[in-house]
Amino acid sequence: MEKRWNIKKKADEAIVNQLSEKLTIDKVLANLLVQRGIKTYEEAKKFFRPSLNDLHNPFLMKDMDKAIARIETAVKNKEKILVYGDYDVDGTTAVALVYSFFKKHTPPENIIDYYIPDRYAEGYGISFTGIDFAKENNFTLIIALDCGIKANEKIDYARERNIDFIICDHHRPGDVLPNAVAVLDPKRNDCTYPFDELCGCGVGFKLIQAYAQKSNIPFEELHEYLDLTAISIASDLVPVTGENRTLCYFGLKQINEKPRKGIKAIFELANVKREITVNELVFIIGPRINAAGRIKTGRDAVDLLISDCVDAAKISGHNINITNTERRALDVDITAHALSMIDDDAEMISRKSTVLYHPEWHKGVVGIVASRMIEKYYRPTIILTESNGKATGSARSVKDFDVYNAIESCADLLEQFGGHKYAAGLTLKLENVEALQQRFEEIVSSTIEEYMLVPEIEIDAELELKNITPKFYRVLKQFAPFGPDNMSPVFMTKNITDKGYVRIVGTNHLKMDLQAAQNPRELFPAIAFGQGNHFDAVLRRKIFTAVYAIEENEFNGKTSLQLNVKDMKME
Repeated sequence: MEKRWNIKKKADEAIVNQLSEKLTIDKVLANLLVQRGIKTYEEAKKFFRPSLNDLHNPFLMKDMDKAIARIETAVKNKEKILVYGDYDVDGTTAVALVYSFFKKHTPPENIIDYYIPDRYAEGYGISFTGIDFAKENNFTLIIALDCGIKANEKIDYARERNIDFIICDHHRPGDVLPNAVAVLDPKRNDCTYPFDELCGCGVGFKLIQAYAQKSNIPFEELHEYLDLTAISIASDLVPVTGENRTLCYFGLKQINEKPRKGIKAIFELANVKREITVNELVFIIGPRINAAGRIKTGRDAVDLLISDCVDAAKISGHNINITNTERRALDVDITAHALSMIDDDAEMISRKSTVLYHPEWHKGVVGIVASRMIEKYYRPTIILTESNGKATGSARSVKDFDVYNAIESCADLLEQFGGHKYAAGLTLKLENVEALQQRFEEIVSSTIEEYMLVPEIEIDAELELKNITPKFYRVLKQFAPFGPDNMSPVFMTKNITDKGYVRIVGTNHLKMDLQAAQNPRELFPAIAFGQGNHFDAVLRRKIFTAVYAIEENEFNGKTSLQLNVKDMKME
């Protein structure tokens, strides 16, 4: 698929020069900092050296005082507390975090348990079944994580049964908040908390931070929970800026220096021995935790994350690994089926949106399939299947297009929906599927800009190969942790060529050794995934422009720099 290149505007030259001089770094690196809003030495110091002291006071969050007061009452009166969370990575990490903290920091006579809804029998979020479970087992307080912000009817149902709710969510609220004891959500219109982009687990961390602060528990005792927050931040694709960047930075530090037994077991099973970065969280930990809730039960993920026994953690990790293999097979089969539905229909090919439904698709992988579809047909996508007599599924979007708003415009056709700008979930009656296909297409067609339908590569700066020095990379590496709003920088270099060693590896990847056409003194190993179509041109030593990220490649115990080529254009 052809991509459009978007080269970022250069930052103010005077500010760049001043920052470059004060930090004694390359001007290209100083330009990257200014592009990210970092313009002074003090701001740069805070960026490169995050501090846990920079975390905001949790009591700045609306209703935090009410939440802590209710928990204190429950602990004092020996009430049973149920920690309730969604079945995805954000929900299960949040449950593991809040459950294990209160299990450790409340008296033994306080009964605390956790509950993950069944994806197929109960669906997303708070369920009547879960509330009934709480009532039958005499729980009088439920702490809901990564869900609940729109569960008005369910919260009323719980109140009728003398069960209180504390909601810790980060999704967009509806017009009326649920009637809970406390609703913690930085996206509330009346919440003035300084950072709006916490994940669900992040809100859970603020809850335990507040409880620790009120109970004189040293902050150092919260360090062990930062790893769970980092996994959630990475996997839920929230912006890695502000408070999220600090939490993720120290969470990665915790994982690398003192990983919990379940996380260590997963990395050992995946044979990962290198330093853990956001990439490993996104591509190794996240999918395995998600697979538990997608294929079997999210409780398996929580059991893994809270395990204190090495042998038990290894068994849980092994089982989740098997579940993830099942998930991958389903992903491949359903994606192929979904693609064939479009490829065989000229009208569908020409649309600006994709809405597909099949009653036998596995509910647990429809979100993944939606993302896969965008890889070929780059447009807002909804993938639906049948569950409990309803059509249910997931939506994914393309850069700059708000799929949540588009789905909200179809609200009269839906039973329920929720999510973010780029990802959402929805449920509707089966008879409304065709109407949704038509309405969603109408809304997307009338609101999406043409440029949004072409995948974009955002280029941070132009760079000459000779500038890629060990010092340059040492500084660049400190821009991590990377993620939305702080992505790994992408560079563009003109007039380069391959030394003559180009070859195709794997399925369709190019392995090259690149050099400047006019000054071929240094070689830079490069990999271009899925770009075997350029093989003949590169082999003929044609000169081209490449856009790439700089990364470390580990092979046979040796680490070296490598260019990860995102795209290339022949000159």
